[in-house]
Amino acid sequence: MPKPLRDPQPMLERAIADWGGNDDLWLFGYGSLIWRPEFGFIERRPAWVHGWHRALKMWSRVNRGSVQTPGLVFGLLSGGSCRGMVFRVPRAEGLETLRRLWLREMPTGVYDPKWLRCGTAEGPVDALAFTLSRRSPNFTGDLSDERYRHIFAHAIGRYGSSLDYAQQTLLELRRHSIHDAALARLVALAEAEQASAAAADCDAPPAPVYVPGSSDKSSPTSSQPSSGPSSGPSKEKP
Repeated sequence: MPKPLRDPQPMLERAIADWGGNDDLWLFGYGSLIWRPEFGFIERRPAWVHGWHRALKMWSRVNRGSVQTPGLVFGLLSGGSCRGMVFRVPRAEGLETLRRLWLREMPTGVYDPKWLRCGTAEGPVDALAFTLSRRSPNFTGDLSDERYRHIFAHAIGRYGSSLDYAQQTLLELRRHSIHDAALARLVALAEAEQASAAAADCDAPPAPVYVPGSSDKSSPTSSQPSSGPSSGPSKEKP
């Protein structure tokens, strides 16, 4: 486990205080929370926020990568807009849900939890979202396609690979009719790389087949004619 960037406990206490515990708890999901929330809820709605957008630009050294080979997860960056889902958690379960969510999303204190006004077809709600600052050391900045391909091919963490994370998120977004062109391009990039590698493996010459009982060494009779037992170094007659 990498050293925490910040102590996550004060941020949890602040989120609990801001929520108050008097009403049901709303959470905004824009990545894996959509397809693997891991908490109970009594309502889920498609939602959108303005002023923030989803981006696969956060280093993950625990969940989808390691310290040696960092992976990628989504962050909610300022600017633009984002469509996702809001979850309504019963008031009685809100405190325990926040505590468990902190263990999953905030082990190193990387996110900036914020209450955002989320639009829904039934009206706006204020939901807690995990945003990412561009000043964070875990913000990747712009990455080249080659860097994305390398990460997708090698980064694996406690919850699986970065590529699986991206693919699962894309599938779930599409299931809810949410279109993310940037994510679709990155997943297509990785899958094309996988297909190219598989084709190269098919074109490679087959490995030698070992037949039991065979030997790579030639027998003495096949290497040279036998001249009988050796009697040591020969001596010239005087």
